[in-house]
Amino acid sequence: MIRFVNRMNDYVFKRIFGSEENKDILLNFLNAVLKSQPDQELTGIELLDREIDADFLGDKYARLDILGRTATGTLVNIEIQIVNQYNIEKRTLFYWAKLYQGQLQSGQNHVLLKKTVTINVLNFSCLPDKDRYHNTFHIREDDTHQVLNDDLEIHFLELPKLLCRTASPQTRLEKWLLYLSNAEGEEMEEVAMSEPMIRKALTCEQIFTKSAQERRRYELREKAIMEEQTLLHGARAEGKAEGAKKMIGTILEMKFGAQAATLFPFLDTITDLDALDHITRQLLTANTPEEAVVILQK
Repeated sequence: MIRFVNRMNDYVFKRIFGSEENKDILLNFLNAVLKSQPDQELTGIELLDREIDADFLGDKYARLDILGRTATGTLVNIEIQIVNQYNIEKRTLFYWAKLYQGQLQSGQNHVLLKKTVTINVLNFSCLPDKDRYHNTFHIREDDTHQVLNDDLEIHFLELPKLLCRTASPQTRLEKWLLYLSNAEGEEMEEVAMSEPMIRKALTCEQIFTKSAQERRRYELREKAIMEEQTLLHGARAEGKAEGAKKMIGTILEMKFGAQAATLFPFLDTITDLDALDHITRQLLTANTPEEAVVILQK
């Protein structure tokens, strides 16, 4: 049996926050994110997304987000992001735009469009401010800061920035983010005692781990996430290696002119980034193509 679940696994998140029987958990989380006043808190939400298709759990590119509609028609989309693909700002605008325009059928009036809120829960830092773990964006005029309209609202919740804080969580949102950061032990117990919906979420976890089917699906999703991380890290290393090769090629051309072309075949066989860094430093001392060949063949 799984003794620990990764709460940032999007399948786990969807099962706990995105099910009909746990709408109270979802509403509690949403009101914390939206900073709703007590008399304006969401009290109901219609879940719009389809049931989870088990065939997609092993697809590292699948999106297991939560989509709901409030009583006023506002669309709310929550997406979990574990892996930094270095495109979150454009990615979130793209999916926000698809949700916004997807409200209308052909020929319908644009006045029917409803506010659309996107909430990104990130397991990495992406925005420049090192201290703000919660950032909210709207469309505003540059000088007067007048809001064009309230239809666009995008939230970024960056878990690592919250974890950098030494103080105990004070707000309901901080407590939820601590929960999502996989906190355990006494700290988590204190949070659960103060927040009934977080306590319920922990109970849901226990039920989840006792189901053999749920465990299999969870592990399948974890595997897909790990594969995505491996591919992205590999691509980054490959990109850095190609950049290092280009730099070495430039050094060779500056030093040896047309003769540098005879050295490129030696360079093409090297893929290790550390080796390329070492070669870059060594080539600065090479005075002839022959010396460069020796360095490239080491």
